[in-house]
Amino acid sequence: MNVIVSGMIWTLIIGVSVLFYPIAAVIRLVTGPFDRRLWLLHRFTCFWAAIFSWGSPVWPTRVVGRERVDPNEAYVIVANHLSMLDIVVLFRLFIHFKWVSKIENFSIPFIGWNMRLNRYIPLKRGDRESVIEMLGLCREAIAAGSSIFMFPEGTRSDTGEMRPFKPGAFQVALEAKAPILPVVVEGTSHALPKKGLVLRGRHPVTITVLEPMPYASFQDETPESLADRTRTLIAANIGNKGPAAVE
Repeated sequence: MNVIVSGMIWTLIIGVSVLFYPIAAVIRLVTGPFDRRLWLLHRFTCFWAAIFSWGSPVWPTRVVGRERVDPNEAYVIVANHLSMLDIVVLFRLFIHFKWVSKIENFSIPFIGWNMRLNRYIPLKRGDRESVIEMLGLCREAIAAGSSIFMFPEGTRSDTGEMRPFKPGAFQVALEAKAPILPVVVEGTSHALPKKGLVLRGRHPVTITVLEPMPYASFQDETPESLADRTRTLIAANIGNKGPAAVE
């Protein structure tokens, strides 16, 4: 894909974000007093992000295994991390969660401001106090009935091969006695690699929801061993898209 077409797509993303942020702010103002989990605002944010992949000729996206998600369960959701596009396409799950994201993302105009409206959870990398605060906010979110979503690698992969999983998400799952929902992302690194903002032609994207891991299945593990086991599970399912998909 040439620079001009890529620039047009980024212009569209910016334009939609400028248009949708005031709507998000109104939703937060009106529903915030009674919608404690900000369910409706998050659902609007899912719609906002999904616009960029619904019917897109650039990164046509399909979701596999959405039926495995119990909408009444609060999960620790974890996925591999390949590209900036991961966050956009993962909203296509249309399930309620709070993102855990590096604090710099919350300063991005309109998109980052909406993250603050949603009370997503910031993390300052390399700051121990921030990590402790993040873990506490995750436990509070789960106790309130919201899932949390983390990329255990901590940053996007340069090569497409998964980095080691950090134990934070799995510590939360153990302390909160919450099930883990593993998710596999494929194709985003080809559409938009880690370095650069130029989109690369048409690359299909697949999101695969694996079977949830109930707390009873890992309650005796350490966060480190659980991180390694979940990483192995996700790696084993890359390329295995299953029989059913939803566009």
